[in-house]
Amino acid sequence: MANQGAKKRKDENARHMAKLRRIIIACNVVYVIVRMLIFYSSFTWKHWIGLVVTSIGYGVPYKFLDGMAKPSVSDDGELIDGGFDMSTGGICGYLHDVLYITCFVQLASIISGKFWYTYLVIPAFGAYKASGLIRGFMSQGSEGGVEDEKTRKKREKMERKASRGQAVRTRSR
Repeated sequence: MANQGAKKRKDENARHMAKLRRIIIACNVVYVIVRMLIFYSSFTWKHWIGLVVTSIGYGVPYKFLDGMAKPSVSDDGELIDGGFDMSTGGICGYLHDVLYITCFVQLASIISGKFWYTYLVIPAFGAYKASGLIRGFMSQGSEGGVEDEKTRKKREKMERKASRGQAVRTRSR
């Protein structure tokens, strides 16, 4: 019964990666059938470049996610860790977002080439997150700024309260 959680996570990750693989294959098949075979008369070299860009847009995040999902095993083949939990946020969530945005862009670009501008959401979000990080580093040096009267009094009151200590109340029987 040891490592039951690791075995469960390993199975969940395998199912999740298979689902992502099916989504990627389905999007590529739909794009190739509709764009290359049905609308072949309007298919240009730009569409080939778009197919390569979306293939990279699928490949890079999928490769990272696949590496995160791989279980760790010992030298004798015993399961140590079932892999990263794919339902968590952070970088794993961002990689999923890139995959889903790529699916949307590839399928929507069948209708109009203007949907390629949706790809600008990815670097825009990265810049937004980076600006928050940079702003956090820069604001630490300017914390000694001007404090208004109300905030100063509230802070002093909290400091007095903290210095008094907390009274422990007990229930008498």
